[in-house]
Amino acid sequence: MRVNVQLINAATDAHLWADSFDRKLIDIFAVESEIAAKVADTLQAKLTGAEQHAISMQPTQNTEAYQLYLRGRYFWNKRTGPDLQKAIDYFKQAIGKDPNYALAYVGLGDSYILLSGFGAARPQDSFPLAEAAAKKALEIDDTLAEAHTTLGFSLCVHHFDFAGSIREFERAIELNPNYATAHHWFGDGPLLAVGQFDRAIAEGKRALELDPLSVIITADLGANYLVARRYDEAIEQFHKAIDLDPRFYYTHWNLAEALEMKGNLREALAEYKKAVELDDDPFVLALLGQAYAKVGQRDEALKILAQLSQIGAHRYVPSYSYALLHMALGEKDKANEWLERSYQEGAGLDLIFLKVDPMLDPLQKEPRFQALVTKVFAPKEAETESRSSR
Repeated sequence: MRVNVQLINAATDAHLWADSFDRKLIDIFAVESEIAAKVADTLQAKLTGAEQHAISMQPTQNTEAYQLYLRGRYFWNKRTGPDLQKAIDYFKQAIGKDPNYALAYVGLGDSYILLSGFGAARPQDSFPLAEAAAKKALEIDDTLAEAHTTLGFSLCVHHFDFAGSIREFERAIELNPNYATAHHWFGDGPLLAVGQFDRAIAEGKRALELDPLSVIITADLGANYLVARRYDEAIEQFHKAIDLDPRFYYTHWNLAEALEMKGNLREALAEYKKAVELDDDPFVLALLGQAYAKVGQRDEALKILAQLSQIGAHRYVPSYSYALLHMALGEKDKANEWLERSYQEGAGLDLIFLKVDPMLDPLQKEPRFQALVTKVFAPKEAETESRSSR
């Protein structure tokens, strides 16, 4: 394997340093460390002890495990239920090759934590597995920013421990300020949930600076604008994500929500239909159903409600889906009942946004709804301290 490296001053186009490295493929991590050290030396950078440790650290000695890990990350980035299942399989294979491969445990946790959000698992089944994987990674290396990020997101969506989640994300960013997912999930998780919109958007922008071609980061910055009620900016951001990948269904249904919140129901309906065509996620089908109800096509909405019940016999359908549909049909009591079921099933990816989700605005003054908000956002300090003493 030959690696050719050039260091160029972007402002002046001046070539500062160049070198070639001929190594065996099994030396890939050693080559990375050597290149990083030479670049730092060329720049006369003063590295901290933590930075020197990061440069010299080799995540695994097993190149096959590394290849499996990369495959897992490839499918994880695609963000569909079936692809997340594939990612889990690859991360498990990587762990099988190297049981002390901390990043593979992180990948496993990152996949489990998203499954229910893409209609591929019940949260009460997948969230504990995500947390266990994050804690295993931290047992192996407690300086790993990626592991603190996964645990931070778990504290948010699994335990509704927003203060503990924020601490974990801040620790992750302290350890590695350039880890895009830490900024992404920090903004899209606890900061957005507690209504710190400006800070959430700033974290989303930083994540996008670090990974400008990520479709999910691009789309989720739009979601941050959406929840902040900055609908025009949300729509503009979603179109940027569609330019990156027109077939990513997640972007289309988020764009539809922004259009719906602006009152453009017919345009929203078209985007919901696109999302349903692109993926069989039952949550998106529910969004289409509630849009039908709002444009007066009640029969179509009821058909989708019946369809969701049939789907629920053989796969996970979020209770939140039924809540949105019943709310659009004018059945607020049933909507609240389904949200309470959502709480019982631990559907944190939905419930963390109870206070801020514009789709739920019609319920905000309902006593039952406010009682649920109180349960979700009750302080969790004692619980956090207990979990943190791992």
